[in-house]
Amino acid sequence: MGRSLKEIEEAVAALPPADLKKFRAWYEKFDAEAWDEQIENDIEAGKLDALADAALADHLAGKSTKR
Repeated sequence: MGRSLKEIEEAVAALPPADLKKFRAWYEKFDAEAWDEQIENDIEAGKLDALADAALADHLAGKSTKR
């Protein structure tokens, strides 16, 4: 199927500097997109509702400040 984590680590470590730079840029985008998708899924599933409610309650109670 796929490669093991160890094989991937070794392949990345062996990349020439120019390719490593390209890989890092690709991975940064890949990771950001995965993070965004997870946040969206958590929002849709209501997993952040309690945090939002607590933040709103704190704000309404005067516990927030403007920057």
